[in-house]
Amino acid sequence: MRIAVVTSPGEVELRDTPVPPCGDDDVLIRVEACGLCTMEAKLFAGAMPVYPVAAGHEVSGRVERVGEHAAALEDAPEVGDLVTADLLTRCGACRSCRRGDSAVCESPQGGSLPDGTITMGAGLAEYVRVPASQVWPVGDASPVHAAMAEPLACVVHSLRRAAFRTGDRVTIIGAGYMGRLHLALALHLQARSVAVVETDERRRELARAAGASGAVAPEAVKELPRADTVFVTIASSAAITTALSAVADGGRIVLFGGSPDALPATLPGYEIHRRQLTITGSYSQEPEDWRVAAQLLRGKALANQLDQLVSGRYPLADAHQALEEVCGGQAFRVYVGAH
Repeated sequence: MRIAVVTSPGEVELRDTPVPPCGDDDVLIRVEACGLCTMEAKLFAGAMPVYPVAAGHEVSGRVERVGEHAAALEDAPEVGDLVTADLLTRCGACRSCRRGDSAVCESPQGGSLPDGTITMGAGLAEYVRVPASQVWPVGDASPVHAAMAEPLACVVHSLRRAAFRTGDRVTIIGAGYMGRLHLALALHLQARSVAVVETDERRRELARAAGASGAVAPEAVKELPRADTVFVTIASSAAITTALSAVADGGRIVLFGGSPDALPATLPGYEIHRRQLTITGSYSQEPEDWRVAAQLLRGKALANQLDQLVSGRYPLADAHQALEEVCGGQAFRVYVGAH
């Protein structure tokens, strides 16, 4: 099979590698679509110097083969089903995994191909092999929408961490791809209002068109009603400062966006104490979040919102061009795979 490998900054090779064997507990998937997120952009741009690397962890595809043990399970995917897959690795044995917090598994992510190439998902390929426990059927959803299940599951996790309730006022800091997924899900779950704070005027306009009750620049945040929950989808100390201005007394702030190279933030301890604010992080997702995301995709509840977030589609042979578009900085999500 063919697989795209980032070999150095700005360089991608299409290589031939054996189709991974399907074990008794596995599912072999023919990839239909793979989304390119910030991680792939950083690998291609050289901000994450890990080479050679087979990336791509937001995938959907058709089931080609189901292992003997997996096929005997209730609700097992069948050959031909459109599925999405969790390509993250979790050890299942560390303290975090054993207490049900596998999102913060203590073991390093990834693996390697037979030739030693590092894998970080390896979804930019014609096939992926996945444990059956990490495969989720999505009915007749669009393959590109199905490839959004991983980031959507992260947003489901974020709202769960926020203890979101129907009727809450929500403010989202950042109207990029993940901010827009927060907007879509909060609207679907019947938030009383969902406002967006964004520096880019075009993205503010797009957020309004997508249903945001308000969309303002950071300096105008006090024009918005105070929110029960504020989701910070940008990794910056300025965004956290904005969130503190946007949240109501007794409210919750979720630090969703994260980057190890972001500037550290200083939190005002007395203000958090006096206003009874709750500040929490949200990272990755859990199996329960995948179940919810897959059902949302099966029911096509977010289909119109998701359509607006597809910036481009490329065949696997044009993976280099797709990565260049992602690094341009204006795309929501670019997809690689079968058309």
